Amino acid sequence: MKKILIVDDEPNIVMALEYTFKKNNYQVFIARDGQEALDILKTNYPDVIILDIMMPMVDGYATLEQIKKEDNLKHTKVIFLSAKNKESDIEKGLSLGADAYMTKPFSIKKIVDQVSELLEN
Repeated sequence: MKKILIVDDEPNIVMALEYTFKKNNYQVFIARDGQEALDILKTNYPDVIILDIMMPMVDGYATLEQIKKEDNLKHTKVIFLSAKNKESDIEKGLSLGADAYMTKPFSIKKIVDQVSELLEN
């Protein structure tokens, strides 16, 4: 079973994504901010992380920088899912090492397709 970590402080987004990925036979982990995500990642190594940028405590950029330092997470794919949709935001996210960058509002189907595509590579 593939594992996915959803990191977002917006409950409606978390619930929609959690429901969808569980329905698609993923083991789903949930974090409400970057610090909670980093705590989960000490003991769990998901195949994919869907990561918001604007969150309390530790933002998505800082979270990704920490993820990239962990050998256990080398093969984990990271998708930024953010309302920050300026070209400079997208470039920053990708330059920090995200595998994909999707903007809110989003299509659940497109996210599922993106996750599937990253896992095939």
